[in-house]
Amino acid sequence: MKATEAIQRAALKLREARATRVPVSPVSVSHQLEGLEVAYQVAELNTLARLESGCRIVGKKIGLTSKAVQQQLGVDQPDFGVLFDDMEFLDGAEIPTERLIQPKIEAEVAFVVGRDLPARSPTYGEFLNCLAYALPALEIVDSAIADWKISLFDTVADNASSALYVVGDQPVPVGALALADLGMAMTRQGDTVSVGTGSACLGHPLRAAYWLARTMAERSQGLKAGEFILSGALGPMVPVKAGDLIQARIAALGTVNCRMA
Repeated sequence: MKATEAIQRAALKLREARATRVPVSPVSVSHQLEGLEVAYQVAELNTLARLESGCRIVGKKIGLTSKAVQQQLGVDQPDFGVLFDDMEFLDGAEIPTERLIQPKIEAEVAFVVGRDLPARSPTYGEFLNCLAYALPALEIVDSAIADWKISLFDTVADNASSALYVVGDQPVPVGALALADLGMAMTRQGDTVSVGTGSACLGHPLRAAYWLARTMAERSQGLKAGEFILSGALGPMVPVKAGDLIQARIAALGTVNCRMA
């Protein structure tokens, strides 16, 4: 099978898995995907398919920000996925589990881009100048790969295992926060299931977001005003199911809640 054919078939396989909610075996093996760029090409084909269906890109998510997870997968950098407009929910929303396969949830800091960042490698100052606000967020991640038996190439090809996200109501200016020191506690049905801090996210949530800004610049894609950046988990992700009530409190950012419906 030619490389381009393998990429196209892998993308279709993942789209079908999402549409039918039936997970598949690792596409990195079944379609012989070798290399990070090849995996991103698979994801890009499915991004184009979503755009053609009428969806809009509204931001990016960063994955693999935990050093422990990076070591587990044998990588030394995060990855990224695309956020679409139909993935967004607001605080207190009911989350439709019929859209999901094998969901898990994690708490993180979301940033709102305040002004366009040109598609060139930014300095840290230029990057900070483009950010407006931070919000508490929940990301519902979901893999199209059976039993979450993913390699780096599988999760990248599967849009960084993106599914849905929930953002809090009250934005806080980024400069007013000591983000690395933020404590996080997430409960499920009132029981604490995940705890962490801002420093768990690549040492600092802004460092993770800066990595994204530079990575997108390398791909000639600048960040756009109004886009969200989900900067990465502050603590362990946990599985969720219909009926679960989730609340995360992230220190000065406040709380964000959802119910799995």
